[in-house]
Amino acid sequence: MTQDIFDLPGPEGNSLVGNLADFGRNPLEFMTECVQKYGDITPLRLGLAPACVLANPEYIQYVLKDRELFVKSRGLKALKTLLGEGLLSSEGDSWFRQRRLTQPIFHQKRIAGYGEVMVAYTERMLESWKDGETRDIHADMMRLTLNIVMKTIFNSDITEGEAKDVAHALDVAMDWFESKRKQGFLILEWFPRPENIRYRNAIQQLDKNIYNIINQRRVSGEDPGDLLSMLMQAQDEEDGSKMTDKQLRDEAATLILAGHETTANTLAWTWMLLSQYPEARTKLQEELREVLGNRVPTMADLPRLRYTDMVIKEAMRLYPAVATMARQTIKDCEIGGYQVPAGCAIIMSQWVMHRHPRYFEDAEEFKPERWAGDLEKQLPRGVYFPFGDGPRICIGKGFALMEAVLLLATISQKFELNLVPEHPIVPQPSITLRPEHGIKVTLKNL
Repeated sequence: MTQDIFDLPGPEGNSLVGNLADFGRNPLEFMTECVQKYGDITPLRLGLAPACVLANPEYIQYVLKDRELFVKSRGLKALKTLLGEGLLSSEGDSWFRQRRLTQPIFHQKRIAGYGEVMVAYTERMLESWKDGETRDIHADMMRLTLNIVMKTIFNSDITEGEAKDVAHALDVAMDWFESKRKQGFLILEWFPRPENIRYRNAIQQLDKNIYNIINQRRVSGEDPGDLLSMLMQAQDEEDGSKMTDKQLRDEAATLILAGHETTANTLAWTWMLLSQYPEARTKLQEELREVLGNRVPTMADLPRLRYTDMVIKEAMRLYPAVATMARQTIKDCEIGGYQVPAGCAIIMSQWVMHRHPRYFEDAEEFKPERWAGDLEKQLPRGVYFPFGDGPRICIGKGFALMEAVLLLATISQKFELNLVPEHPIVPQPSITLRPEHGIKVTLKNL
């Protein structure tokens, strides 16, 4: 007879809210302790909802592969006001159609053309940097990657005001999601609380900007070859239909969020780690001098920037842009021989798996060299998954990796970034893994 998952040992919870308070207070620490104490499956109760944490790569792969049995979690569904039916939040036939329409725009040959934009925008940012000044490098990376993603999606050099509107909307969404996560998504979004009103107002402003651009493009009929043009031209092979303005808006909002937030966070954590591990920074600078000399990096250099790529991989291991993924069972099922009820939240944490001592030697240490022997292919699937896995693996993975390597190389050629002592650095696991108080650094000219 199959054992029920809730017959397994797990952390004691409050009689009213279960493990919600502990999970909400510090989810990364809580999940790490669960896995250390209870192993591959930890049953939980979050409010009234059954849940479990998985830490077995086979179980994780099983869940991520089956998009029909395991659907998006209640937390991600809460973001539909922001993302609509975009790729990140849609399900079923709607998701499948959008994925089919969107896939061609992320073909390797397509995204290769954006390399020059990425480097040019980075150089433009560096013109304002001065030796000895202190900067919040997370804020700088957020601005830079937002400018890049707006240029590649909309072929638009956005004004400072537009950038602030978009950045504000995303910041409000992150804060809103974080507050809802701590409450277990129990308070409904339409309830007229101040944070809900701020969230809806911010989205209205974001919508206004995106719809204005779509309308201008429809009227002008121009085709500048950006991602918006490709989305507008994408045609369903089966019925010949194209995306509506609402579908374009949802995909654009998803691309703005996923296309700049994750890379900015990855780079911010990378600067922190390189400052903490100066030997790795020295090796990175040596590779850049050897491969590039004094010229800026290009797409053609990427295969030779091996150590630069390993630095990014290792930063994403220790500080994955998304620290936790969750799915929900739509019916009773089995995972690893255990019975799991319908409506159970299945939690899989990149933070936990990427730091699991079973798979990584000196798991808490920053060692880019660990990736030299093609470690990624040797690891079981479900151990290292910074971009997710299965049919819903991040469609922008190639874009993000290319951008992270090019930006890291361009900046590291000209500046060394050193952490400001005593500034608190606290990982905040919202939709993405942000540094809650930013990351302050002092610049040093090279």
